[in-house]
Amino acid sequence: MPRHIAALSALALSIAVPQIWATTYTREEAVRIALEKSSDVKTAEEELVSANSQVDAGYGNALPTIDLNATITRIFGLDDVKKEMPITKLQGDVQESLNDGSAPSPYDYVNSGAIDGLIYGMKSQGYRWQSSVGLTATQILYAQGKVGTGIEIAKAYKHVKEVNLENTKANVRYDVENAFDELIYLDSAITILHQSRDMLQENLNFVEQGLKSGTQTELDLIRVQLKMDQLNSQINSTEKKRVLARNALLNTMGMEWETEVKFQGDLRDPAAGYTYPDTSMSNVKKRRKELVMLEASEEMLNKNVSIEEGGYKPTIVLVGGLKYANNKNHFYQWDAPDWDENINKYVALNLTMNLFNGMKTKEAVVQAKSNLRSTQIKKETAERGFRVQIESCANTLDDANTQIEIAKSQISLAQKNYDLTNDAYKLGRETQLNLLTAENDLRSAKLDYMKAIVNWNKAYNALLQATGEY
Repeated sequence: MPRHIAALSALALSIAVPQIWATTYTREEAVRIALEKSSDVKTAEEELVSANSQVDAGYGNALPTIDLNATITRIFGLDDVKKEMPITKLQGDVQESLNDGSAPSPYDYVNSGAIDGLIYGMKSQGYRWQSSVGLTATQILYAQGKVGTGIEIAKAYKHVKEVNLENTKANVRYDVENAFDELIYLDSAITILHQSRDMLQENLNFVEQGLKSGTQTELDLIRVQLKMDQLNSQINSTEKKRVLARNALLNTMGMEWETEVKFQGDLRDPAAGYTYPDTSMSNVKKRRKELVMLEASEEMLNKNVSIEEGGYKPTIVLVGGLKYANNKNHFYQWDAPDWDENINKYVALNLTMNLFNGMKTKEAVVQAKSNLRSTQIKKETAERGFRVQIESCANTLDDANTQIEIAKSQISLAQKNYDLTNDAYKLGRETQLNLLTAENDLRSAKLDYMKAIVNWNKAYNALLQATGEY
């Protein structure tokens, strides 16, 4: 390989050493920081936390539910309820009015007390303040498989989010790598443009000396000055692009912009003989995380159909509870509960089966099956799309290899043309216009070679991503 191409290859594959006082990130550090701070990764991690919680919640549905209920009610328009004995009192008054000297029967007083208690019990329902405290325990015994199937769906959803996190990290890595490669290109392009300016400055110095000695004209000086202005403008524009590319990379890494930050790293050398990615579709289907997520979603939606169909089946629930009620004229009055007589204890077995709900169950099943079929169609479409994507990326990589060889040849020819033209110009055998054209051609050839190297790296990354090896 000619020396100038070897030097350019070294330039194309690395960024210049950064200033020692600037914060410096290597490619590996940039990827690591992005995986830690990227908003996309953080969002995917939170989705996985939610999915894990749904699995725990699914297991919780199989456990009993215990509820504490406390109620206090104020009823208006009622008078105080007093415990009285009107029937007993009336019985005594009647006996006293007989004047026959006979005493009332003990059984009469017993009966009167019972009636008084019944009356008081009825009146006590009208206390102005009524309070109750209770515990209720509910255990699902049979729910047509909804509990177990719900847990399986939650696990499938968790798997989707696990794969999604891996896929998100791979995409973030891919974005960082491409942004890093673009930054390498711009850094190297700036170096090439500065080298070109040095060459043009040499020509400008030659013309200025020739103008003083009379061998060059003012027109020659104007031409080279115009070229210098154009080159300075191109350098300024490229430096601005580099600032934007650097900030875009920092944004992808999830970091704030830093004016003094530097990046240092290498590009893949196409001549190093990198292994060609495995394009076998049977293996691609196993590696592509998008397809894995679609398959998990298909499994999840298939189980969801079973849950919706369960709406036609009964649900059996066991319910047990304890409840204490306290009714008084004033809210601050409270009786200590008599656990043997005043606590309501109960156990119930409840069976519920929907007979008609306006076709809601039927339509829910239809919608669940439709969602399942939509996912199946997406999976089939994705498989076909992967084939097209891989073929396109493979063609792009082949074209990139071709462009590198063409760019190498163009650099050799442009360098030779410039050297011969420059030597002839200094001897007065070639025009300045041809020299400026030769210098511009050489600069363009170097930039094209740089771009070809970067395009090859991007094409290789794209093929790795398409085959699921990234």
